Amino acid sequence: MTDKGAMDEVKGKAKEVAGTVTGDGKKKAEGILDQAIGKAKKVASDVKESAEHVVDDVKESTEHVIDEVKEKFDK
Repeated sequence: MTDKGAMDEVKGKAKEVAGTVTGDGKKKAEGILDQAIGKAKKVASDVKESAEHVVDDVKESTEHVIDEVKEKFDK
């Protein structure tokens, strides 16, 4: 099971809050960066999943066309 960036976002938010509370600008910036990384991972995961669906649809359509052509030549 992958977290698709959720852990990076949670870790980042914690760092950001800790940095804000303590006045540590570097820690706050690290937190914001970690959150951005988490969001990027989520987007990448969504793109990959969408691409996999497109590939599956193309395979299915191609198999259907091949079956139709075979039927026409078998007659």
